[in-house]
Amino acid sequence: MDNSIVLKSYGKINLGLDVLRRREDGYHEVRMIMQTVGLYDLLTMKKIKDDKIQMTCNLTFLPTDERNLVYKAVKLMKDKYHIKDGVEINLNKRIPVAAGMAGGSSNCAAALKGMNQLFDLGLSIDELCEIGVTLGADVPYCIWGGTALSEGIGEKLSRVDAMPECYILIAKPGISVSTAFVYQNLNLSGLAKHPDIDGMLECLRTKDLKGICDRLENVLETVTIKEYPIIEEVKKHLMDQGAMGALMSGSGPTVFGIFDDEDKAKKAFEDMKASGLARQIYLTRPFNQKIKSTRKNQRKR
Repeated sequence: MDNSIVLKSYGKINLGLDVLRRREDGYHEVRMIMQTVGLYDLLTMKKIKDDKIQMTCNLTFLPTDERNLVYKAVKLMKDKYHIKDGVEINLNKRIPVAAGMAGGSSNCAAALKGMNQLFDLGLSIDELCEIGVTLGADVPYCIWGGTALSEGIGEKLSRVDAMPECYILIAKPGISVSTAFVYQNLNLSGLAKHPDIDGMLECLRTKDLKGICDRLENVLETVTIKEYPIIEEVKKHLMDQGAMGALMSGSGPTVFGIFDDEDKAKKAFEDMKASGLARQIYLTRPFNQKIKSTRKNQRKR
């Protein structure tokens, strides 16, 4: 049993995001297609003798106590499985913060996997997901990773066909967006149209990258772009630079553009840097890792 482990905590984008209704408990029912990308944070976890949790992070403005999802995940696992050893954690962030890329949820998922590995708990992916959903709606997906259809509040996951190879340019303007604000201001009855999620699933099945890009849609843009017009500027800039499609991820403000040509993507990366529209810019690719699941509602499309 290792005393120290290093885990990669990957970010995600939404290829399609639809909100179906607001539940009585305040949560929103969604139907969305999620895709892991190759941009990741690094989480180092080390077993220590003292019965305490010590956390550090390269970003000084992020909390490293009970307010952090990683800390919460470790504490929950320690309490649930009566672990008396302590844990030392270092989080090295690269995924933009408060950006619609599930960075916090991904870190939380990595912490749960790390505790499972570090203390040899023998938990299955499904058992980790059951714990994860109590910490955040996106955490089960982040445990899964890859390409998935997410339903319910985000906890009902179905493995779908992997996104075809391409280049993904990620650009985050220098603003932060509150997910709660976006959902609270979403006018469901006023939505003119909804994303073609079923059409997107078919395009994933046939590896039709153009069809995927033609169907990129996120209903949360109706709130976030109205509040922060720069998001539309970033989308337009990506399209002008030859992206096959561009979309805001999650509740924003991160925007991604999809390219089928590496040289075009690299040029767009440099042009985006020169434009000053985005503070954080990354060029990456889809990341798909096979994870077995016995989840009852798993289905192949």
